[in-house]
Amino acid sequence: MPLLEVGRRTEEPSLSDWLEHWRIDSWLLVLLLLVSGLGLVVLYSASGHDTDAVWAQGKRLALGFVVMVAVAQSPPEWYRTASPWLYGVTVLLLILVLILGDAAKGAQRWLDLGVIRFQPSEMMKLAMPMLVAAYLHHRLLPPSIGTMSVALALVAVPAMLVMQQPDLGTALLMIAAGGFALFFGGLRWRWIIGAVLVVTAATPILWHQLHDYQRGRILTLINPERDPLGAGYHITQSKIAIGSGGLFGKGWLEGTQAKLDFLPESHTDFIFSVIAEEFGLIGTLFLLLLYLGIVGRGLVIALRAQDTFQRLLAAALSLKFFVYVFINIGMVIGLLPVVGVPLPLISYGGTSAVSLLAGFGMLMSIQTHRKLLSN
Repeated sequence: MPLLEVGRRTEEPSLSDWLEHWRIDSWLLVLLLLVSGLGLVVLYSASGHDTDAVWAQGKRLALGFVVMVAVAQSPPEWYRTASPWLYGVTVLLLILVLILGDAAKGAQRWLDLGVIRFQPSEMMKLAMPMLVAAYLHHRLLPPSIGTMSVALALVAVPAMLVMQQPDLGTALLMIAAGGFALFFGGLRWRWIIGAVLVVTAATPILWHQLHDYQRGRILTLINPERDPLGAGYHITQSKIAIGSGGLFGKGWLEGTQAKLDFLPESHTDFIFSVIAEEFGLIGTLFLLLLYLGIVGRGLVIALRAQDTFQRLLAAALSLKFFVYVFINIGMVIGLLPVVGVPLPLISYGGTSAVSLLAGFGMLMSIQTHRKLLSN
């Protein structure tokens, strides 16, 4: 890195110079590191002091941050140009998953390429909002009925493929990301209200399209006591853990619900319950403030974006992250059905974390290249 010339003096580059050189947004970086660090601390407790699990997750997060920095180096125009290709390839991979994918626990979501095993639906969480934003970038806004129909088809095709795996949680996140891109593209309220009425009217048909276990989760949400030792066990134990944490929590490594194996999936989908039990209401509010800071910074970047593609993509990625958090916390506290959405950057798992951090790399690209254009 070149040294900065100030008059006749030569100064070492500051940290802000270094971050700017690598196209890194300092606000996002600090918030993401805090959430990820908290996640590793909680994972050590939730996994029963399993240092191998913490080490494995640490390596995945490190890979994710490397991917984030790498993604931030390319200008947003590159992602707009590449979006049709990335979308097309990922649709083909989703079709391959249905034909050749690895099946586990009743779902077929993974492709095993020998050297790597990954979930193409995570790629689609980025590819689809990119293509919708790129498509709207070239159209007159607010969108006409024809434009909106094409954009909805771009959202519906991958969402239907993912629902066949079945993975309702990921499909909902995709629909949310595409929907936010359309909303910020000027989607009229009467169309939104019309879509809500159509979905409401089609509820009986949609109900029969769900798998038995999905209908069971919705019925359990309405009445958790209908099967307390079966379908209602997760949510009952989760509520006990959250309630027992109180205001300040029981303390790190002192949570009994996870330690005594009462709380299923305590290190993955239900890790928020561990945070609430060990750190109490104060700890959960701190985490929520970090999440709100990330979403808020993303929306600020969207507002400052210099063209339609950048603005729509930044808004879609930021609000998709919000929906991620909302669905996970909503399901562990019993407000939403259990749909298998992890807590972002906290739950154990690699593909989701890398995908999320790649999205933040795009946000940093939009922010830092905006500065270059302004200069």
